[in-house]
Amino acid sequence: MSNSETSYTWHKIFSSEEEAKAQVPQRQLKQLVIDGHSICFAHTFAGFFAVQDACPHLGHSLSKGNYLNEVICPWHSYRYNLDNGKECDWRTRNAISYPLKIETEGLYVGIPVISKEA
Repeated sequence: MSNSETSYTWHKIFSSEEEAKAQVPQRQLKQLVIDGHSICFAHTFAGFFAVQDACPHLGHSLSKGNYLNEVICPWHSYRYNLDNGKECDWRTRNAISYPLKIETEGLYVGIPVISKEA
């Protein structure tokens, strides 16, 4: 299923873009747990990004890593593109990336709706 066909449940994570910037300054990461999903939220010079927090390789928290428009797992240095979750050196599975949207009411993250249809 492509992103254009994916349905999302949108969850407000910050009341405003300013609150997001205050709680997660540029070049910082923050772990968020939304609807049972552990998410690594990043604030870069390019904007805000959200990827799964558990490294697909061995599950270490990516929000404890470092980054420069990538998040780098602190255990084995796997690098994930924040825009799309792809592992930069093709050494392991890609991370799940989550869409974000900024509206006047706040900043939201989209959690995919899992269809019960087979």
